[in-house]
Amino acid sequence: MPTPITTAIQHPPAAKSATTARSDRIRRIAYWTTTLVVVFELVAGSVWNLLTIEWIEIQLRHLGYPHFLAYLLGAWQVGAAVVIIAPRLTLIKEWAYAGAFFLWSGAVASHLAVGDGLESWAAPLMFAVCAVASWMLRPSDRRVAQTRLRRDRPTDARPGETVLPGTRRRAWVVAIGILVGLYAVSFLTLPAVEDAMHKNAVELGWIDE
Repeated sequence: MPTPITTAIQHPPAAKSATTARSDRIRRIAYWTTTLVVVFELVAGSVWNLLTIEWIEIQLRHLGYPHFLAYLLGAWQVGAAVVIIAPRLTLIKEWAYAGAFFLWSGAVASHLAVGDGLESWAAPLMFAVCAVASWMLRPSDRRVAQTRLRRDRPTDARPGETVLPGTRRRAWVVAIGILVGLYAVSFLTLPAVEDAMHKNAVELGWIDE
């Protein structure tokens, strides 16, 4: 009696490489989307805190925090935004991501502690989730060696290749350009933001009209 022969269906190498390329592309898009959200919120937050706009003063008073906390948070937000968007700086990136997560998770906890509803802590919760997602999706050249995924390979330096100085300069120029653009947007939209936040504080009952 003949023995049945089982053949395994193997995907051709081209199909595997196409699938991997598609997965890497989706991961890069997700990384940069969440990272830009995180960095923009850090940039805007630093502007709001360092200028101590009315919304910041109202929130600090509502949550029971001292006024000078705004300046501390604003200064650290500038540093975190720079470190997260900049190339390399892998170890300091870990601290910046941790600080951003503590900032927004602390905001959620603070609002919950004073009895605020979802409308008050949903935004910081979303930013905390984006920070975690950006940290998990970051490419290998933005990770410390111990946290690199096995299938990851540095995007700017393959084995046997030399990183050109121009590549590093271009990465820094792009990072600085993004920061300058985000700060410009934050300053230009500040009047509209202050009006919107004033109305929001009135609707929440934190201040009178």
